[in-house]
Order: sequence, then structure tokens, then C-alpha cells
Amino acid sequence: MISINTYNAISQSGLSLIEDDLNYHLNGNGDPDGILVRSKNLHDYDFPASVKAIARAGAGVNNIPIDLCTEKGIVVFNTPGANANAVKELVLANLIASSRNLYSAVGWTNSLRDSEGDVPGVVEAKKKEFVGSEIKGKKLGVVGLGAIGVLVANDALALGMDVVAYDPFISVDAAWRLSQDVKRAHQIEEVWAECDFVTLHIPLTDKTASFVSEGAFGKMKKGMTILNFSRGELVEEDAMAAALESGIVRKYVTDFPNEKVLAMKNVVPVPHLGASTVESEENCAIMATKQLKTYLETGNIKHAVNLPDVELPYSGKMRVTVMHQNIPNMVGQIATVLSGYAVNIADMINRSKNTWAYTMIDLDQKLADDEQAEVKQKMKNITGVVSVRLI
Repeated sequence: MISINTYNAISQSGLSLIEDDLNYHLNGNGDPDGILVRSKNLHDYDFPASVKAIARAGAGVNNIPIDLCTEKGIVVFNTPGANANAVKELVLANLIASSRNLYSAVGWTNSLRDSEGDVPGVVEAKKKEFVGSEIKGKKLGVVGLGAIGVLVANDALALGMDVVAYDPFISVDAAWRLSQDVKRAHQIEEVWAECDFVTLHIPLTDKTASFVSEGAFGKMKKGMTILNFSRGELVEEDAMAAALESGIVRKYVTDFPNEKVLAMKNVVPVPHLGASTVESEENCAIMATKQLKTYLETGNIKHAVNLPDVELPYSGKMRVTVMHQNIPNMVGQIATVLSGYAVNIADMINRSKNTWAYTMIDLDQKLADDEQAEVKQKMKNITGVVSVRLI
């Protein structure tokens, strides 16, 4: 029986896919085959040797020690796109609300709750202080064209905005889904110089940390609004505070408030609501659970952050999967081990991602039990191999 442990509150829509499967046991012991997680910090977690995969019900994986997991042969999945619509709607809502000064206006109106006198008259006299602007005809810069960025760009066009997008690494799939009316920026400087609004939709990496920094602010069109529903660390906060003070940035809308951000002027602090919808949590839980089950049952990989996508139709006879370093002659050494047994290779695939690779081999017949143990041990003895599974 396959054991799955969960951390945080995983939507029942995902959990039911495990609970209703007689081949699985949920939260049964300390030696699980797989882990389902949302926000729990696993950096200090002592991973049992039994763990083969972790699925994060969400896009960000900062709470998971990716390098350590990879070295232990643990595949780490996330759920890109599962919360895309939720984030897109929140971005567009805040784009309009910040442009119309909606939050300030509503906050002031609520302050009249305990006042005595003519509230309608006071409102009419005060409303001119909250005059905003329409987004139609304004230019929006979309930085990053993943699942969320493409949706934001396309829907902003439908709202009458001019859209400029920057993503030097856009995927073929994203390019197909992106409207042809979105203008392409070849350099990020074009976005800074031209746009009235910029929304960030890039992942946080060593290269993108402080992506919006003092140098970027020096190239921006004055009065810009920046929306950050990706990661707080993409924006250098001291430089943002200075840009808000000087008026280079009109407003900073962020889903990642902290003490420093709350002390800035003209900030719209959203309490990390990007994926906080019932639908999004259900989508993420279902997607994460399906990815985890598929890997444990067939070895196929889809949306892993530390390994490439690798898929073969599962024949049900015997499958050998090997996670290993991306170094020469690995496939040859793996095949050599199998050559010592009376089996034929029916199908094989090898894919790499940066310094790691994954090889999957289908045999045309099943190895005997004692042979399976020998094959696993011989393959594990190959320098660079971190995990071997026979399914």
C-alpha cells in the first residue's frame, strides 16, 4: 500500500483522490512514500528514506529544500497554472481599484460610520479628493508570460489597455495562448520607459531577486503603478520607498506586506490573497495529488521543479526509473546492468534538466524478485545515481 502524508489543510477535492483509492493510505505513519504540502516549511524536515516525491499545492516552492531533495532522489512537484485565474482576477481588480483610489475612498467613507450629521452631504463634498483615472487606453507592462502573465495580458487587452510584454524565455505553449495584439518588448528598459502600469509575473530565483531595483527606478516613466503578486523579494524595498517618496512610482500594490512595506507611502498592501479562493485551492490540491499519484504509480513526471517532464505510456509489465546526475555514459551504464538478465528493453526515454537527468526503461517482461533487488543495488552503485525504482 502506498502511503501519503499531508501538511497544512489540503482541499478535500484532492484528498478524496487518495481516500477513495484502496491502494493508498493517508497520514498513516512516519515513513510515507509521498508528501502533499502547502506552506509548511520543510527546510528543517528530516526526510525518511521512504519519501520518493513531494507535491506542493501551489506554484512557489521556497518552503521546500529543492537541492537537498534532489540529492536524496526526491522529485518535487508544483502546480503551475492551477491558481492562475485567481491571481489574474486579483491583479485586474487591483489594477482598477488602485487607479480609481477605491481603497482610500472606501476607507474614508467607513470612518464616517459613527459621525453625526448629513453623511450624503459630506460624501458629495469630499468625493472630489478621490478622483481617479480609467485604465482604458493606458499602457500595461506585463513582465513574465507564464500561465498568469498570459491571462493578465489577454484580459487587459479586452479592457481596452495597450499591453507590452517582456519575457525572453517565453514557452511555445504560452506564445500560442498570447494574443497577437500584445506588443513585445525586447528589453526590460522598454517596459520601464513606456508603461503607466507594470505587473510582475516572474519566479523568484537568484537572478530575479531585487529585479526591480534602484537602477530600474532610474529608467521608469514617472507616476507608474507597480503591481507585485509574484514574490516580495522581486522588489528592492529601500529603493521602492525612495521611488514612492519622489513620485517616480505613484502606487505600489503588493500581495506581500511586511513592516517595511507598511511604513511606505502610497502602498496598497494586500494580505497575500493571490491564490486564496475556494476554486484555486481545489485546483491546486487536485493537480498536486494527481501528479504525485501518477509518479508513484507509473514513474511519469509532469511539472517537477527539479527534473524534466518525462512521460511514456505505462505498459504494466515492468518499468525501471533512474534519477541521476546529467553526466556522460549514464544511460549506457544503466543498460549494461540490464544486459546481464534475460530481459529485453521495450522502450526507453532519457531527459535532462540542468545538472540532473531521469531515465525510464520499460522491459518486455518482469524480473524475478531476487533479480529486482540485484538490479536496484547494481544501479545504485553507479556513480551519480541517486534513486532507482522498479514499478
